[in-house]
Formats: sequence, C-alpha cells, structure tokens
Amino acid sequence: MSTIKAGNIKKGIYILYKDLPHYVVKAQFVSPGKGSAFARVKMRDMRNGANLEFNFKSHDNVEELDVETKEMQFLYLDGNEIVFMDPRSYEQLSVPKHILGDKVQMLTSEIKVYLTVYEEQVIGVILPPKVRMTVAEAQDAVSGDRQTAGKKPIVMESGLIVQAPLFIKTGDTLLIDTETAAYVSRIND
Repeated sequence: MSTIKAGNIKKGIYILYKDLPHYVVKAQFVSPGKGSAFARVKMRDMRNGANLEFNFKSHDNVEELDVETKEMQFLYLDGNEIVFMDPRSYEQLSVPKHILGDKVQMLTSEIKVYLTVYEEQVIGVILPPKVRMTVAEAQDAVSGDRQTAGKKPIVMESGLIVQAPLFIKTGDTLLIDTETAAYVSRIND
C-alpha cells in the first residue's frame, strides 16, 4: 500500500476507504472560486458492489492498494459462484457472482479474464473489451416497421438481450462490447 494525496486519485485505481477496498470509477478535481479544492470520487465497494460518491479534500491522504492481477479462464456458473481456472496451473477458483454483477452474462465458454486480487481475496474481474457471442434467438424483422429504427432485440447464448441490426439471424456470431453490452459487429468466419 502507498499513500497518495486525494488530488492525485485517478480512474482505475484501487483505494482503501473506511478500511474497505474500493475501485475508482470516476475522479474529478474541483477547484471552486471560493473555498478549498477537492476531489469528487465515484467508487465501487469491492466487497458488496455498492456504488458511492465522496468528496475528499485535496490535501487528504488516501491509501492506494497494491493489487495483483491473475489471468484466468471462465469454466462454469455454480449457483452464486463463478468458477475460473488458471490456464497454466489448472488451479480452480470460485468467485461470488455479485463481484461481476450484470456482466455475468458476458461470460462465454473459455473466455479469458483478469481477476484482481487483494490480500488473497478476489475483489474484481476484468473482462476483455469485446467478446464473441453466438445468437441463440433472433426474430425475423417486420417489414415496414419504423418504430424500431432498424434494430431488433436478440438473445445471445448467455441469455443477454442486445439490440442489433435487422439482418442478424439465429446462429450468427457477434462482437459485443463488454462495457455497454451493445452490438459492435457481425463476425463472418
């Protein structure tokens, strides 16, 4: 752990707040005309997934966490746990589902992710920016339908529902953005 000034908090780092690890989602340095400068920080509690916002005075000291990342491969879902495997040692590790939240639906067979580890506990899962997924169900587009503006809801192999262009059919392979869960493109193999 190292100590940094609150004015140096940046998006993407892990800090200790109220003795719990938090991931900085957004950090903004504010210097009002009157009064002292402060850092407005949006962060996620890595133990329970709760989001919160806090204003640190710019001269406050904050503990930046030293976290380790491990490359792992998704194996399967087991109740409220996600099971990953180290591709080198074949060691398996279970992670509570709440750490990934809604992004659990981005997991596909054999996807490689990075687990963030702090004090021997997994506190985060980093997905690749985009994932390949197969369309499990796509309705035929209705001709003349201008309400949907060229998009239709489709169901991916994981159950994720995505808005995609009308030409997408069941069985197509798509590239999905893991941050927004949005259609990126169709992959022609």
